[in-house]
This record gives sequence, C-alpha cells and structure tokens, in this order.
Amino acid sequence: MAVYSLVQVSYMTYIELKLMISAVSSHKNLFLIILFTCSFLFTEIAAAQQDADFRIARVQYRGGGDWYNDPSSLTNLIRFANANLPMRISERFDDVAIGSRDIHRYPFLYLTGHGNITINTAEAANVRRYLDNGGFLYIDDDYGLDPFIRPVLREIFPDDDLVELPFTHPIFHQAFSFPQGLPKVHEHDGKPPQGFAIFREGRMVVFYTYESNLADGWADADVHSVPEDLRIESLQMGANVLYYVFSSHRLLN
Repeated sequence: MAVYSLVQVSYMTYIELKLMISAVSSHKNLFLIILFTCSFLFTEIAAAQQDADFRIARVQYRGGGDWYNDPSSLTNLIRFANANLPMRISERFDDVAIGSRDIHRYPFLYLTGHGNITINTAEAANVRRYLDNGGFLYIDDDYGLDPFIRPVLREIFPDDDLVELPFTHPIFHQAFSFPQGLPKVHEHDGKPPQGFAIFREGRMVVFYTYESNLADGWADADVHSVPEDLRIESLQMGANVLYYVFSSHRLLN
C-alpha cells in the first residue's frame, strides 16, 4: 500500500471512524463489528508502515518536452536520502501519465524537462484532485520548462498563484540548512535561483524550483560535470524536499 493511501486510511480511522462508532454505540452488534474492523485497520496500517518502502513517481506528460531526461537523477537522490535521513523510499521509481488515475497511488510526484508541456481539462482536474487529496508535486525547471509550466499550473489552479518562498521557510531548513535558499546548479539565464510554491488551505501542494536545476546535480557525476561540492548541495536540498513532504505534519495537514 502506498504512503498516500496509508495516511488517508489512518486519518479516516482516527477521525471518521471515531464519529461512526459514537453514532452507533447504542447498537451493540454493529458497534462490535466496527470495533473489530478498527482493530484490524490499525494492525494493517502499523505493519505496512513498518515493512513497506515508500515509492515515488516521475510524471509523463504530452507536448514534446523531455519528461524522461536524466534518469539517474531521481535514483541518486533517493539513495542519498535513504543513506542520510530516517526514511525508506524505494530506489525503484515509477513513470506515471499525468492523466492517469495511477498518480493517486503515490505521495510524491516529480516533474521535469526542457520544453513544452500541455494538458487538457481532464488531466488538469486529475492533478487538482490528487493534490487536494494530499498528494505533492515537485517541479524542477531543467531550462526551457518555465514558460510552459506556469500556464499549466494556472489551468490546474486558476485561483491560486505561485508564491515565492522566503529563505526562512522550513523546506530550506530540514536535515540540511540553506540560509541563502536554493543552490545555483545550472547557469540557465544567469538569474538567482528561486523556489515557488502553491498552497491549498495552508498546505503546500506544489514546489517549483526555477533557475536552480537541482536535478542536474543529482545526476551521475559524468553527465553534467557538476563540481562535487555542488552535487552534494543539490542532493542535500533534494533530500530536504523529500523529508518535508514525508514528515507527518505535512501529510496530515
């Protein structure tokens, strides 16, 4: 069972089932059945959280952009996070189409590329439901994505703007501290790197890194020839993102 599903079930178990039990407590048989079901759910949740790895996914989209570029990036980030943080993420990630219902199986989606991305109304609605139901989308601008991803995000959330995060935001200060914000990995247009987010009811659902290109630093060392110290900073910042997303307060808010 994916982390996203476990969180939703556990949240239902504690809140909604508690209300259900209260409502039917006067009916002895029904009460006992629900009580047994709750006990079973708690056992299954605990076992799954202890034994199962989290798995994340890379977003496959239409429009011609290279959503598949730098395949070593995500694997290297996951290995670094597992080695340096108290988390167990499966090193095997999945590719999932942006319009597929399968995105709802994953707590974390990663999207990147250099060029065009297009979505239709159904795909936008699918992503909106995913994010509003507890999912998270991380977008890394791999130079050339920016003019296309912003209109896409506007289609998904017409009434919500990308907000630039201050350097004091917790995402920059998880296991590793970045008092000056994102590291500058790729030159791009020579602008300072920026981190943007979309919030829904106070919860961050999208994190977008612009003019930074963290994923270039995650890739195998011989791919982009990024200096080793900058590669480490890229991996640390990426690990911060994962840790922020998988921390309990983020998923349950």
